[in-house]
Amino acid sequence: MAEFEANTPVLVGVASVQQKIDDHECALEPVALMEQALRDAAVDAGCMQLLSLADEILVPKSLWSYTDPGRLLADALGAHSAKTLLAEFGILQQSLLTRACQRIQDSDAKVMLVAGGEARFRALCASRAGGEAFETPQNNIQPDITLRPEAEMWSSVESDSGLGMPVGYYAILDSALRHKQGLSVRQHRDQMANMYARLSVLAADNPDAWSDQGLSADYIRDHSVANRMLAFPYTKLHNSQWNVDQAAGLILCSAGLAETLGIERSKWVFPQAFTESNFMSVVSSRKDLGASPGFRITGQAAMELADVNFNDIRLCELYSCFPYAVRVQLEEFGLDVQRDVSVTGGMTFGGGPLNNFMFQSTVKMAQLLRKSPAEVGLVTTVSGMLTKQACALWSASPGSKGWSCVDVTDQVRAKTEVCELVANYRGKGSVAGYTVLYRGAEPWRAVAVFDLPAGQRTVAFSEDSAMMADMMARECCGMSYSLAEGCFQPS
Repeated sequence: MAEFEANTPVLVGVASVQQKIDDHECALEPVALMEQALRDAAVDAGCMQLLSLADEILVPKSLWSYTDPGRLLADALGAHSAKTLLAEFGILQQSLLTRACQRIQDSDAKVMLVAGGEARFRALCASRAGGEAFETPQNNIQPDITLRPEAEMWSSVESDSGLGMPVGYYAILDSALRHKQGLSVRQHRDQMANMYARLSVLAADNPDAWSDQGLSADYIRDHSVANRMLAFPYTKLHNSQWNVDQAAGLILCSAGLAETLGIERSKWVFPQAFTESNFMSVVSSRKDLGASPGFRITGQAAMELADVNFNDIRLCELYSCFPYAVRVQLEEFGLDVQRDVSVTGGMTFGGGPLNNFMFQSTVKMAQLLRKSPAEVGLVTTVSGMLTKQACALWSASPGSKGWSCVDVTDQVRAKTEVCELVANYRGKGSVAGYTVLYRGAEPWRAVAVFDLPAGQRTVAFSEDSAMMADMMARECCGMSYSLAEGCFQPS
């Protein structure tokens, strides 16, 4: 083979599945959706034999109850010799694809199956009907390999202030980026609304997307009964939609095996460059809340490995769990804020099955790249509260340098300044980032991260209605407040 070595990893089969069945008793459970996605991926490759030849089946953890979904898949697919891997929350979805490609390139494996999926819509329908969404039970069955994060993703200082769901953390980060960019609160809200209105249109044109309706920027931006505010300035339609029934299956193998099995070259998609940062820091400790050294460094490394410029890439899927994730990538990559940032419609409108969206977007990217072999596609990934970052470049044409991967964790650690996080500070503090959390239709609590005179950080809250109204009406980053016993008030 003149173009590439026999151990070159290639993505040969991809599929995504989606169900919208109101009767939960008729709907497939999550592992059945994953099984269907892998079977469809084998059909896509034109080679069902790939399933039984699997060396390893890799699945990221989600909200289902299975302890080793990979073993259920192996049994169902006839992959009886396959090892199984489960990646716990806090592991990049990209890390599973990295492992798959690395094992193939090292000639440790020839076929790797990657799958993920959720059936939260099924569970929601069951709850509404007063029933239960059945899942295949597993007792004392553990995967051959379990990947776990090495640190926590949040601090008790943060949770004691009322922060819990990711939406609050991301809204705080976005306020800091807004302040850094010199945008007014209104300009910031308009920019996000316009971006997400475009995503809704992209999803409406994507037959695999959960939503099929384009929405106006005004509707997305403004608080309403159907689109309530969650954490100012984020409404529900800025939030990843995880109440979906979706799954994805990806089959990777060596180029040598693909040729032996007669898999058509038109099906092959080549990984060109993967980069990851696995450095972990809690949100409030990050000195620059409006920056992502992880994306800056992973992006630069990916461009250098593949000898491309992100600005020249038409097809991209920037991870879109919340607007901040997209906006900080545009900032760190130096991309035009007016450009399309998704091929799926993003995680609000395309659908964001928990801990699996990156596989859904890679399926769509592979399908598009097959139609445009000269192009390179970019897919990015986030884990946690923008805690970890990764970039993947793919093409239906082999790269001149083959596939390469670099872990830039140490570089990101060196470039990320973190502050000591303290509790119950008494004295003056300056707002580094903030949000107003809602309960139901009403503001509940303003939560802010504060810079302290000695270079430390703390998190405090206020439930004063006038204070919350003020913080939603104007920019409060950089303003000074008095802090005591975990609360803040005007100085």
